[in-house]
Amino acid sequence: MAKSPPTSRPKPASKRAKTASVSSKAPKAAAPASRKSPMRDQVMAFKREQILTEASELFYEHGYQRTTLDMVAQRLGVTKPFIYYHFKDKAAILSEISKRGISRGNEVLRQSLDGKGRAADRLYEAIKAIVRTILNSQRYTAIFFREQKNFDAEILAPLETMHREFDALLSRLLEEGVAKGEFRIADIRLCALAIGGMVNWAYTWYRESGRLSADDLCDGLARLALQMVGAPRA
Repeated sequence: MAKSPPTSRPKPASKRAKTASVSSKAPKAAAPASRKSPMRDQVMAFKREQILTEASELFYEHGYQRTTLDMVAQRLGVTKPFIYYHFKDKAAILSEISKRGISRGNEVLRQSLDGKGRAADRLYEAIKAIVRTILNSQRYTAIFFREQKNFDAEILAPLETMHREFDALLSRLLEEGVAKGEFRIADIRLCALAIGGMVNWAYTWYRESGRLSADDLCDGLARLALQMVGAPRA
């Protein structure tokens, strides 16, 4: 009598599940995308600002050439690699210091051009804000003018571009005033250069203990600018 072939018995459900889990592994969940930390950015900005502050003090006291990064590091109580992490070299620090005042002035003029109302009022407020910036960063401005002889082409080129932009923005505001009949200017370009020279040079003679307060000086130079364009403020 022939034996019947053995029948294949199904595996228990638990074993089938175990086998399936081994053979077909589920893909791993993707790691969440890294996000910038606002706190980290603030800390980085604070450290850079500390370096600029101490470096500007040393540049002002000893001059750019006689100031070393070792001196800056010692003033900060850190090592030189800490400085190199934030700035490529000493020239990069000088470049950043030199850009401060002029970049703020350009921003003020752009806002004035985008604003509404009388051109005379906007010019008055713009000059006040620019003079305030110069007085608040008096040492930065002094370092810029005093150390220009040490600027290489990499530093000087963007600074010259920013200064030309300042003159162009101021000229546009003066042109607007002339077109509206508020200003009487024979040579707009010359007038823009004269106003720019007047406000930028305030860093040389302003003293906190002087006859005029910072507020008086900002207001006085703004009024002089309006007189130069033939629109004295009421």
